Amino acid sequence: MLNLSEQSLYNKTEDDDIVLSIKNVSKRFCRDLKRSMLYGIQDIVGEICGDRRLELKLREEEFWGLKDVNLELRRGESLGLVGANGAGKTTLLRVISGLITPDRGSVEVKGRVAPLIALGAGFNPILTGRENIYVNMAILGLSKEEIDERFDEVVDFAEIGDAIDSPVQTYSSGMAARLGFASAIHTEPDILLIDEVLAVGDSRFRAKCFRKLHELREADTTFILVSHDSHMILSTCKNALYLKKGSVISFGEASSTIVKYEQDLFAQDITSNSSQLSSLNKNKLDSDLEILSVFFRDAHGEITQSPITGEITELCIECNVKKPLKNVGVTFSIKELEKGGQILLLMNCLQDKKPLEFITSGKYEIKLCMPYIGLKYGSYILDTYIKQDGLFHLDMIEEYTFKVDFNGVVNNGVFYQARDWNIKAI
Repeated sequence: MLNLSEQSLYNKTEDDDIVLSIKNVSKRFCRDLKRSMLYGIQDIVGEICGDRRLELKLREEEFWGLKDVNLELRRGESLGLVGANGAGKTTLLRVISGLITPDRGSVEVKGRVAPLIALGAGFNPILTGRENIYVNMAILGLSKEEIDERFDEVVDFAEIGDAIDSPVQTYSSGMAARLGFASAIHTEPDILLIDEVLAVGDSRFRAKCFRKLHELREADTTFILVSHDSHMILSTCKNALYLKKGSVISFGEASSTIVKYEQDLFAQDITSNSSQLSSLNKNKLDSDLEILSVFFRDAHGEITQSPITGEITELCIECNVKKPLKNVGVTFSIKELEKGGQILLLMNCLQDKKPLEFITSGKYEIKLCMPYIGLKYGSYILDTYIKQDGLFHLDMIEEYTFKVDFNGVVNNGVFYQARDWNIKAI
């Protein structure tokens, strides 16, 4: 058992390890500009007269940008910040960096904060890249001598060449992001705030940035990363904070927080299969084959609306065939819902040299059997096309949304790889 003096030293050490402490932080915003200016004047007068209201309530046209947010980060921790647009992510970063003050609560920061909240934030567009490096790094607390020592490293990392002596207003968004990131990381910050700026630039430079983030984390730099890319959060951050309408919904291990976020994000998009298919099938092609429904079956042959990653799955089409048909081809095109339509998986029975033949008219169930489904946890769009001889359209269903679930720990990878483990003496 620790004695009193030892306990005090222990607590002091624990407290010294905390670099960011946010307690009950709330911030209001007003949708109407004129009303916002009026409220601002009222608040200033109230501060001067000592009549600040202890109870914080929303006034007309106001909404919560942040509400009762609590957070502590220790040295070397990495936090992913997720939430839909307007959830309060950027507002929280602005409060931490001191760009705006909260209406209630406190923010305590120990050490140097380097905010990368917007492309070229803090840059003067008229000044050259060279001049902006000195201005930006000086604002972040470095002396001219320190900037001189690190200037060449900043330029080498940014890789913008002779453009360093051109005005920043002539830079592309990628060049501005490079220079901003390079300037921020070479201040050796205690806390680095990154808001989506790594989404700009080529893949090689982004990989270079993430290697640098790894080095900073190894050097006990704390950073907060805002991204709509769940894979980026999972691969970079140990913990995550999920904000919704300014309030904390979930905070903890990154994988479980991302699961909660994506469940909420796509819940409104995933409706029941039957109701969705009914609305999609109103405008049918006048052909010899009609799609009645599209659905999944699990390993037991039961219909399921959410197939599970890594398990046996059948993708099925129930159709009505009006006359015998030969050389029929089925195409399934699967796109990730959050990626804006990029095709992840394209399966065509004619390409697989498996043409379908319907001997008689009647109802049929077409099955695509997968020994396991390799899609990771998330929400997807399925387009289904049926053609004859690869040219003549028989029927189709587009933009049918579905969710792939998981059984166990969420996979951080892009897809699920079926696998087995063994050892062999050699």
